[in-house]
Amino acid sequence: MILLQLSAGQGPIECCKAIGLALKEIEKECRAKNIKLDVVDTVRADKKDCFKSVLLKFDSRFEEKAKQLAFSWQGVMLWGCLSPFRPKHKRKNWFFSGQMYEIDETRLDSGVTFQTCRASGAGGQHVNTTDSAVRATHTSTGLSVRVESERSQHANKRLAKVLLFQKLAMLKREQMTSQEQARWQQHWELERGNPVKTFNGEKFVPVT
Repeated sequence: MILLQLSAGQGPIECCKAIGLALKEIEKECRAKNIKLDVVDTVRADKKDCFKSVLLKFDSRFEEKAKQLAFSWQGVMLWGCLSPFRPKHKRKNWFFSGQMYEIDETRLDSGVTFQTCRASGAGGQHVNTTDSAVRATHTSTGLSVRVESERSQHANKRLAKVLLFQKLAMLKREQMTSQEQARWQQHWELERGNPVKTFNGEKFVPVT
């Protein structure tokens, strides 16, 4: 399984807008290459089509093509545009980043326990009468996620495993030593000066 997380980091709303535009660009690339793409999780910003982060999953049947596509979006990227929200703002360089995760699906159940529970959201009689929601817990760290967005328990279990894996990857980064974090931050700052992708203008035109 190939995952790609796009993040605006601590950037302002313009960086979140860049994530929304990048998502449309990736969807267009997937259609052109006949790769199925699912939006697994989003953290929305306070304006329409703006996201603090987006987690994407590519169909494993096209793993090699998906891996190449996701890898091309890994690193720091630049959107050069006057702010669509603050016309008088002088800044016009907005950065966001991409991180690819390659998951061995056969190992997703290792060290993970699952509990089923009744979904609480809207969905009619089906949701209210079946234990379709799933909580996945990583036994050694205690990290857990709860998923009820899908109608079937099987689908929620699979999605919970994906989200838990991504959460564990983020925890691993947070647990880096201060020296490692400083080195990672320096690397990120250097990449800002040499983005892997650059886009210009309100139409988010790729610069080749």
